[in-house]
Amino acid sequence: MKAFVTVMMKNTVLDPQGKTIHGALRKSGYQGIAGVRQGKFFELVLDGTLDKAAAQAEVERIARDFLTNPVIEEFSYRLDE
Repeated sequence: MKAFVTVMMKNTVLDPQGKTIHGALRKSGYQGIAGVRQGKFFELVLDGTLDKAAAQAEVERIARDFLTNPVIEEFSYRLDE
């Protein structure tokens, strides 16, 4: 089983890297882009010893306690079997 975790800055937090990317896209002639938010992506390979409910709980715990700064970031995830 694999878990795919996406970590993004909270919408209330400024994202200077996203702003820089957005500006570069506009200067390069790309159109139709209203904004860019930059984040992180993690792929966790689970060893198969946990059932789906336990795997979800463990991935949430890892994302909350280890992969994010809860003051400025939020996460989402999905599991693939």
